[in-house]
Amino acid sequence: MKTKILAIGIFVITALVVGFYPLYNKSANAKSGVIDIANHKPKIQLAILLDTSSSMSGLIDQSRNQLWQVVNEFSRTKKNGVTPTLEVAVYEYGNSGLAAKDGYIRQLTDLTTELDQVSEGLFALTTNGGDEYCGYVIKTAVTDLKWSKSNQDIKVIFIAGNEPFTQGPVPFQEAIATAKRKGITVNTIHAGGHHEGAQSGWKDGAILAGGDYMSIDHNHRVVHIDAPQDKRIAELNARLNQTYVPYGAEGRKKALRQQEQDAKSGAISSGLLAKRAQSKVSKMYNNSSWDLVDAFEAGDVRLEELEDEQLPAAMQKMDKVKQEEYVAGKAKERKKVQEEITALSKARNDYVAKKQRETAETTVNTVNDAVTKAIRREAKSKNYVFEAQ
Repeated sequence: MKTKILAIGIFVITALVVGFYPLYNKSANAKSGVIDIANHKPKIQLAILLDTSSSMSGLIDQSRNQLWQVVNEFSRTKKNGVTPTLEVAVYEYGNSGLAAKDGYIRQLTDLTTELDQVSEGLFALTTNGGDEYCGYVIKTAVTDLKWSKSNQDIKVIFIAGNEPFTQGPVPFQEAIATAKRKGITVNTIHAGGHHEGAQSGWKDGAILAGGDYMSIDHNHRVVHIDAPQDKRIAELNARLNQTYVPYGAEGRKKALRQQEQDAKSGAISSGLLAKRAQSKVSKMYNNSSWDLVDAFEAGDVRLEELEDEQLPAAMQKMDKVKQEEYVAGKAKERKKVQEEITALSKARNDYVAKKQRETAETTVNTVNDAVTKAIRREAKSKNYVFEAQ
């Protein structure tokens, strides 16, 4: 009898331990900062450090022109069937107009999912001669940005410039060692000849960091091929903007920023605006901090939590039921517009690819080529996959 009671007692204790341990473990992990891999949404964190000294206007133009092409490339990424979150930060360095006490460095954006903020920052860049401190800006980005603690996430820095990599008060070896301790890969892009960059430390920096060394023709002008789909995509993009429901203190301001970045892309070419529109219908383009449709989908906001003055004027006179119907209607309309833009973008991509094959131009390495090549290598090492277009 005693043996039977003892056996039952052991069984009950074991069941309790097995049942409650996962809950305890989850709580303990949350307190200790350990990442819960099973429930962790994958991230791509990308910091771009751009030399804005006098000779780098071509580098800046390429970055503006190819931002949305990079986003479209990453929008096809999956890890375990889940589309990762894309966060981008931008720094400029080497500009004499910046403070010497800060190493001639300025952060344009923190790591952010708001890609219009990144676009705004890139269009705000100007050049001015200066001192290019590569080690200084790398260490600044590593220490100041909020990097993921998960080794499953992609965490990369791209630094682009053309002066010797060894300049400045912070040795690049020290900066890269700091990056590696956080699991951040540093990739170097020399704006100029490949051999020249290798001789001036850019290759050594990449090798030490376990990243890629690349050279680009920073003066190459990016050409956007016009396509028959561009006019309709532009019309749909304007309709897409009307589905955004700004809320909060900065909602209206950020909705205007969205339209301003459309206008700046469109002023360069209809092709660039079409690439931007394709990005805007991807999961990488997330504005849940100011748009109620995105915020509701993410579960970030409840209408009951918002005061009337935080809502657009059209919603302030509605009761909560009507407000929910209004947001749901905008979400439905957005989905319809997104589907049409997606279909047109696919047809446009096929058209552009065909035109590029017909012209058979000599391949020139640009910012987009350097970034996507390195990210693909990093993604493969962490079991991310790129779906076919």
